[in-house]
Amino acid sequence: MATYIVGDLQGCFDELQLLLDKVRFDPQQDELWLVGDLVARGDKSLECLRFVKALGDSAKTVLGNHDLHLIATALGLKSIKKRDRVEAIFAADDFVELIDWLRHQPLLRQHPKHGFIMCHAGISPDWSLRRAKKCAAEVEAVLQQGDYRTLIKEMYGEQPDRWSKQLKGIERLRYIINVFTRMRFCYADHRLDFACKTRLADAPSDLFPWYKLDNATYQQQPILFGHWASLVGEPMPQGIYALDSGCVWGNYMTMLRWEDQQFFYQRAVKNYQ
Repeated sequence: MATYIVGDLQGCFDELQLLLDKVRFDPQQDELWLVGDLVARGDKSLECLRFVKALGDSAKTVLGNHDLHLIATALGLKSIKKRDRVEAIFAADDFVELIDWLRHQPLLRQHPKHGFIMCHAGISPDWSLRRAKKCAAEVEAVLQQGDYRTLIKEMYGEQPDRWSKQLKGIERLRYIINVFTRMRFCYADHRLDFACKTRLADAPSDLFPWYKLDNATYQQQPILFGHWASLVGEPMPQGIYALDSGCVWGNYMTMLRWEDQQFFYQRAVKNYQ
C-alpha cells in the first residue's frame, strides 16, 4: 500500500489522472490524500468532486477556501464567479449530494499510521497540535451538524487577526477558518496578514511565512499543506511540505509518495486562465 498526497486540484482533473496513471494508483490498496481546493478556476471541478467522492475511504481531503466558497454559493450566500468555472456543478443531477459531501469534510487530518498532519493553508503559530485539532473540531461540528448557513455567511472577513483563548462565537470560528484555509504571512507578533501573496523575496520585511515563526508544533509532526503556489522553489524547513505548485496557473501539479518521499509532477495540459 502506498500513500500519495497531492496539491491543490482547482478543477484540474486531467492532470490528476495523469499523475495517478504515472504511479499506477490502485484505490483497492493505495490512499490518496488531498490538501483541499478541489474546485474553482480549472474547467473540470465537477469531475474532481465526483472522482474524490467516489474513491470513498481511499481518498482523504480537507476543506480549502475555494471549497468553502463553493458551499457559500450553493447556499445562495454568494454569487457564482464566472472565473471559477463551477457552473457544471450547479447543473449536475448530484449537485445537492456533492455539496453535502463537501460540507462534511474536515479542516485538519492526521494520518493514523504515518502521523503527518494535513490542512489547506497552515496551523496558527499560537496553537499546539492539540489546540489545532480542537479548533478544527469546533468548526467541523457547526459545518456538519450545526447552523452551518450562518457560519458560512459570517466566515468572510479578516478580523480577528490574532488568536486568543477568549475568542468566542463567530469571531472565534472565523479566525479558525482563516488559519486553516487562507493564512500565508504573519507578523512577528503572530497577527495574520491577508494582503500579501507574493514570493517570499518580495514580501515586506515585517512579514514572515507562518511556518518560520517560533512554534514547537511545527517540529512535532510533518505538516503538509497547499494554498500557496508562489512557494514553488522556496527552501522549506524540515518536516514542512508545500504542495501547491500552481497547476491551474499553467505550472504543474505535485504529488508526494510518503513511503519513499518521492515526488511526482505533471505539467498543466493547458492554460486555464
